[in-house]
Amino acid sequence: MGPAAAASLAALCLCRLVVCVPTGTSNAASTQTSGLERKKPRGDVPDILPEPDWEPTSPTSDFENSYNYILSRLAGIEEAIHKLNVGHYTLDVKVSQLMDHMYRMDGKVGDLEDSIRDVHQHSKVNRKELGRLEGCLKGRKMGYKCYLVFNRLEDYAGASRKCLERGGRMAMPRDRKEQEALADYVKTFFHSKNLPVWLGINDLRSEGVYFFDDGTAVSYFQWRKHFLSTQPDGGRRENCVAMSSDDGDWWDNYCDRTMNYVCEFDDRVDF
Repeated sequence: MGPAAAASLAALCLCRLVVCVPTGTSNAASTQTSGLERKKPRGDVPDILPEPDWEPTSPTSDFENSYNYILSRLAGIEEAIHKLNVGHYTLDVKVSQLMDHMYRMDGKVGDLEDSIRDVHQHSKVNRKELGRLEGCLKGRKMGYKCYLVFNRLEDYAGASRKCLERGGRMAMPRDRKEQEALADYVKTFFHSKNLPVWLGINDLRSEGVYFFDDGTAVSYFQWRKHFLSTQPDGGRRENCVAMSSDDGDWWDNYCDRTMNYVCEFDDRVDF
């Protein structure tokens, strides 16, 4: 082996024993290492967080958890149902108390209605008595009858109702004597003016058949007789009778016409 071959073999062996690092690479690595040492984090925070320990679950533990959850839910529902029952019972008691109050109030209202009816009935009786007394004190007395003129316009039905409310009826002259007394009174009241007044006479039941307001048949008539106007002349249209205030003659008229009226009262009536 020549000297050159021996030198090459020695160099090869040396490279195997020692790692050769290039000059530039060595400097860069040393620089990077020093930089990492300067950026080292705080000591209370580790460089790498440990992985959490994994705890295995078993089917038995899952079943127990679900069972306990269902039991707790059922307990809550049972408590809510109990509260609902308590509230329902309280409401039922209050409703029963309210019904008792209503029954008692209904009884008191019934008593009050009875009292009102009694007062109303007494009021009607008193009004009739006062009307009768007024008729005989202010009007014209003829035998047991008392006539009173009302200078108020009413149709036939309204005038009849007003007389009944006062304890009388519309005037019903049944003979010549009563007719003449009534005609004289009405004429004096209106001072000979021609103002007709309703009498309690009509043929509403049957045309041409006249009845008084109390249902008795009319037997005496004082129809106006004149060549220009002979009464009654209204036929089926005019069914209610009025008396002229100037001469006392009777006329048939429309029942819905409004005019004054005369009431008569029985002085023999005791209330």
